[in-house]
Amino acid sequence: MSASGGTKAIVAALAANLAIAAAKFVAYIFSGSSSMLAEAVHSLADSGNQGLLLLGGKKAQREATPQHPFGYGRERYIYAFLVSIVLFSVGGMFAIYEGYEKIKHPHPIEAWYWPVGVLVFAIIAESFSFRTAIQESNAVRGNLSWKEFVRRAKAPELPVVLLEDLGALVGLVLALGGVGLALATGDGVWDGIGTLCIGVLLIIIAIVLAAETKSLLLGEAAGMDDVKKIEAAVVDGDTVTRLIHMRTLHLGPEELLVAAKVAVKHDDTATDVANAINAAEERIRAAVPIARVIYLEPDVYSEQAAASGGNPAKNPGGPSH
Repeated sequence: MSASGGTKAIVAALAANLAIAAAKFVAYIFSGSSSMLAEAVHSLADSGNQGLLLLGGKKAQREATPQHPFGYGRERYIYAFLVSIVLFSVGGMFAIYEGYEKIKHPHPIEAWYWPVGVLVFAIIAESFSFRTAIQESNAVRGNLSWKEFVRRAKAPELPVVLLEDLGALVGLVLALGGVGLALATGDGVWDGIGTLCIGVLLIIIAIVLAAETKSLLLGEAAGMDDVKKIEAAVVDGDTVTRLIHMRTLHLGPEELLVAAKVAVKHDDTATDVANAINAAEERIRAAVPIARVIYLEPDVYSEQAAASGGNPAKNPGGPSH
């Protein structure tokens, strides 16, 4: 995912959520609808989340330092994880609390045209934001399904905005349903039930986001397509005769570390080996441009060691698979 694509989706979502949050608070003041209050807090939390994503993207651009020699690319993962916490605590838990209180102490909705009008406006505004996120995601997700894209994306911004916008749209429909039933029956309990459903929805989305960003924080390998490209680029069949084993790690969404043990001929000179390693690094970077940190260790391949199997990290000269 390009950083510009993610930023465009974030800015679109931020603008929509700020306008929607203000409208929902006004509707809550005039109508007293707990669904509107929950939705207003939801939109305000989403606005804060988009601010966190923008801040994380800015901090991730800092240059590497002696203390952080691989740079700050993972800042984007940290702030995406914070988004899931904010969505869970501020959005989800608050909505559940408000829903419980409204069910326990129901009261009729006043000035019904305020919440209904604002919810319709919010659905339209969120739809435009969601459309932007879909367009930006389609530009980078390739043949992946939406589920696979959310699970495999190394850049967290688009999956986060996608899930937030989807949750916002579903939440708005739930709020509209709760308000509509409360107006139709004259029973404010339905407004509380709608609020409660919004809270459950937000918590589910927050858990999904937390699980995915946690995996990125722990450190994920390159995708299978990039791994295959790197494996093909390493071996030239002349000086580098085999890939013994390899490890990859995302230092950030757009920076990949590659560490590999490669086999060279036993009678190659040190100069030959050094030139072969440099050439292999150039081939890797040409095949996978985000592979910016590359460590290649030359070794002499041993058929006997390969036959013994075992952990390749503890078995110099052992097989890669």
